[in-house]
Amino acid sequence: MKHKVVSLFSGAGGLDLGFASSGKFEILLANEILDPPAETYSLNFKVEKVSQRVSLPCILRSDVADLDFSTLQGSEIDVVIGGPPCQDFSIVRGPATERKGVEVKRGRLYAHFVRALIKLQPKVFVFENVPGLKSSNNGLAYRTILEDFKNLGIRWAEVKEVLEKQNGNGKSVGYEVVFSEVVNMSKLGVPQARERLIIVGVRRDILHAGGGARLWRLAQHLRTVLSGCGKAVSDCPLTPIEAFEGKPLPELQSVYEDVMREYADVFSEVATSTAKEWKRKVWDRLTFDAVRDYTYINEIKVPENWLENAFKEHAELLEELGYKGVKVAEIAPPDGSNARPKESRTVIERLKRIPPGANHEFVRGTKWEVEGRGMSLIYRRIFPLKPAYTVVAYGGGGTWGYHYERDRGMLTNRERARLQTFPDWFLFCGGWAQVRAQIGEAVPPLAAKRIASALDEFLKHV
Repeated sequence: MKHKVVSLFSGAGGLDLGFASSGKFEILLANEILDPPAETYSLNFKVEKVSQRVSLPCILRSDVADLDFSTLQGSEIDVVIGGPPCQDFSIVRGPATERKGVEVKRGRLYAHFVRALIKLQPKVFVFENVPGLKSSNNGLAYRTILEDFKNLGIRWAEVKEVLEKQNGNGKSVGYEVVFSEVVNMSKLGVPQARERLIIVGVRRDILHAGGGARLWRLAQHLRTVLSGCGKAVSDCPLTPIEAFEGKPLPELQSVYEDVMREYADVFSEVATSTAKEWKRKVWDRLTFDAVRDYTYINEIKVPENWLENAFKEHAELLEELGYKGVKVAEIAPPDGSNARPKESRTVIERLKRIPPGANHEFVRGTKWEVEGRGMSLIYRRIFPLKPAYTVVAYGGGGTWGYHYERDRGMLTNRERARLQTFPDWFLFCGGWAQVRAQIGEAVPPLAAKRIASALDEFLKHV
């Protein structure tokens, strides 16, 4: 018997895909307000997209405020999962004065997640968001949300009104938060330096029935799994070149060397102080041996047998993801997600002077200079041997994410999808920018699968 799941703020379904692909969970109901990601969800999960629930499973394309959870009562929901829109919590938005968190309506959408807990009373919930949630409003947003999970408090009038209309004033059991930490997803095998705040809560009566030991065991298990403890990949991360080429690093020596040799003259041509520093700190230290450079770039200091174990795990990860033996450059998904975006000659010429790991600062003071000086991700190339920078959902002006090959510009959406660990069979609906947003906003399915597997160990004993 699979555990029954309700998913809120589902987007294209990255979190849901991880739970479903574990083989232990069944998504009964998903919810998404925007049509393109709802179409993507419907296509890949093979469920009907509807505006009003008719039968289960389905994805409701509607505002979360319009969801009537009372229609699901009696379905014995085991888990509620989701991550409300996070832009108002994100540190990418700048200083705290620009991050209003729970003070703005969009930041208060989490209250509808609490409303789902009140009405459905699942055994467990999984709430994900940006790390910036912990610092938003000087920590007030984070403390408020944890308190509301614990006591199922609804402090926003517009959400209370919805709850009262749906007869939600009865007694409900609150939740104990057993895990609330920022998870570095590269430690789980995601080839990307992506951090997300993961909060897991368990219904209080379930924990109390098992005594304090039950809480402690689950908390420890989650901490072990989500830190990558015991796995070599937690010390030796999967890389973009492996994800794109479909092979573990020891098999990519010639590919890696060809990529890097293309940049042999870049520092002399650019000749800025940043270029000279890059030559000293990076280029001059490269051996052009893929494995040796990998350990240097990632500052890995482990025994040789541990490194060998890591590359075995990399091969297993590529197999699990469906990438093994499949070069991303050679696939042509029917959704067009692997088409290379057109870019101006000016951009291409600029990027030819920016090596892997560097950004627009590399060409400041030259004819290739760009005005964008405030963000480190502007015209920043990923490094083939290091987890990619966080795949972002929005932004223009050089924020797209750029390939490590010198003749390449921005990543394709399918390359972004691989960095996010979406399988190649997962197809996206919508225009180029809409698909980029769906990928960038998603929880990496591989990381979600690890969370799901850890929860299954707990749920099958309660």
